[in-house]
Amino acid sequence: MKTFFVILVLILISFFIFQAYVARSTARTEEQKYKVLEKEGDFEIRYYPKAVMASVSMVSSSYRKMSSTGFRRLAGYIFGGNEKQESIAMTAPVHMEVKEDTATMSFVMPTGYSMNTLPAPKDSGVKIHMSEEEYVASVTYSGFSSDEDIKVQSARLKDYLDKKGIAYSGDFQYLGYNPPYQLKGRRNEVIVRIQYKEKSKRSEEHTSELQSQFRISY
Repeated sequence: MKTFFVILVLILISFFIFQAYVARSTARTEEQKYKVLEKEGDFEIRYYPKAVMASVSMVSSSYRKMSSTGFRRLAGYIFGGNEKQESIAMTAPVHMEVKEDTATMSFVMPTGYSMNTLPAPKDSGVKIHMSEEEYVASVTYSGFSSDEDIKVQSARLKDYLDKKGIAYSGDFQYLGYNPPYQLKGRRNEVIVRIQYKEKSKRSEEHTSELQSQFRISY
């Protein structure tokens, strides 16, 4: 019995050490750059500049069904499955989007790479492309995420935007920041593209309009 408890304690210690290591590794992972423009609780308005992405699409009607296959193919590309057999660092988050019966998963390429310097994938289904700059609204939540969780958070984000009178377009996307074996400190997000104008730009346009009116009246 004593031996059993000793083994159990050692297993638990090893588990917590492993989880601490995973958490530190995740914290050091490069994240996609964006600017927070507004924040209210779990909700944010963000600006995302252009970024180089590697994406794969497949026939799927759920995030869960496409997650393992999509991740395996994209991981194959960055872990040497390319014309240079080059290892490319993993970044966060992983982007996932489901449109009716088609799902897409994307990895953001590390800064320092461009469309011209990234090696071509061996998998013809992996596409390298540049994302568009965009304004998005996001909602952040913790824990493991399922298709149902994503639906619930999408509904929360929709309600928030409706109350704020902010127009949105396109499909809601899921962003995952953690490996599946990380149990604590998990971060998930749902985002959607919005029509938004930064306050500084609105102020500049208002000033320009006033100046124009002054010149006309003068």
